[in-house]
Amino acid sequence: MSTKKQLRLGAFLPGSGHHVAAWRHPDAQADGGLNFQHYQRLAQTAERGKFDMLFLADGVAVRERGQGKEALSRTTVVHFEPLTLLSALSVVTEHIGLTATVSTTYNEPYHLARKFASLDHLSGGRAGWNLVTSATEVEAKNFSREKHMEHTLRYERAKEFVDVVTALWDSWEDDAFLRDKGSGVYFDPDKLHIPNHKGEHFSVRGPLNVARPPQGYPVIIQAGSSEDGKNLAAQTAEVIFTAQQTLAEAQAFYADVKGRLAKYGRSPDSLKIMPGVFPVIGKTEQEAKDKFDQIQELIDPVVGLSLLGGMIGGFDLSGYPLDGPLPDLPETNGGKSRQKLLTDLARRENLTIRQLYLWIAGARGHRQILGTPQQIADQLEDWFVNGGADGFNIMPPYLPGGLDDFVDLVVPELQRRGLFRTEYEGRTLRENLGLPRPANQFSSVAASAHLATVGAGA
Repeated sequence: MSTKKQLRLGAFLPGSGHHVAAWRHPDAQADGGLNFQHYQRLAQTAERGKFDMLFLADGVAVRERGQGKEALSRTTVVHFEPLTLLSALSVVTEHIGLTATVSTTYNEPYHLARKFASLDHLSGGRAGWNLVTSATEVEAKNFSREKHMEHTLRYERAKEFVDVVTALWDSWEDDAFLRDKGSGVYFDPDKLHIPNHKGEHFSVRGPLNVARPPQGYPVIIQAGSSEDGKNLAAQTAEVIFTAQQTLAEAQAFYADVKGRLAKYGRSPDSLKIMPGVFPVIGKTEQEAKDKFDQIQELIDPVVGLSLLGGMIGGFDLSGYPLDGPLPDLPETNGGKSRQKLLTDLARRENLTIRQLYLWIAGARGHRQILGTPQQIADQLEDWFVNGGADGFNIMPPYLPGGLDDFVDLVVPELQRRGLFRTEYEGRTLRENLGLPRPANQFSSVAASAHLATVGAGA
């Protein structure tokens, strides 16, 4: 193992791939979202490549994007519920982290705490939770609401949600369960802690009916880049998935978020920042460009327009000329940071609506890089060593081929440069990411340490 600082890698794996036309690619698994054998192969490929984690995005609605059934009928819309899928994948993998999105807006803390604690036990300490607040009105309508909760209120609820979930994970101390057949004592009653939370958004007595997770807490991931999102991440997140286009933008985001950690008593290394990257890899630069052109030609304009409308806040762009400029938009109640990224890009580069949807069709606003394995590695290394990233969330254009290319061609180049592991460092996701295992907030040891810290500060 190299003594150099090591970058982190996540494999972001939607069923057929990230490109909006991925399912139409001749080598893609068109039914990938509901094909377990396909996901088993992907997970084992990523593990062969020594990735830290695989990641599943999720939403609790079919995202119609305001363009009707015609556009919807041309896109992939069905996939497994992620925690069910990750539980199955835990049986066919040994080392790779298993992470997924679950919204704080349309779930209850007890449900989420119980499911992720179970996944962490099933996987031997490899679970991770991507904390989001949801971004679309269509999700609200599946949960007895007419409108999506306001942005600031969603983040206030999310912060309290995390407090409740971590308290539930700490319901039991690590060594609470004695299971002493002779004495008949199943657990030490002094090591049970009932959270009895009563707050503005939640009233949850507890305790959790699952033992404390092997990792203490599953790794907490966050993906928001708005001001509210960055504040929440500084308080709660251990990994951030983010989207920047230039090294300067990435460095500014990196310094901003890392600079907020001290306020919450956290060190810079306690949070790993991993921008998304959409790599198109060829044995030559021309081959990479040809691969990209091939998949771009599969985009249906109806689908491209629908994708763009959804990403800028759910606006219907069908009444505007495709080869005209993006109109001025009202502020969205959904993904504010992504709307700003795309409108800024359109203005800066003077892009038409068509050019903009072609630009986002693959990477969805994340960084897109084309080239040879060496050129891809050069660009990742540049951001990593110059304060733009701690690692990357890799977004293959289509699956399984896009992941195969990265594992077989780029990973060996990163390893040759001493930038990436050749073997896993530990058994848990925390160990592999270099993250500490959190102490139980209710235990006497944790309480004593807290008092000592307070006393030293006085």
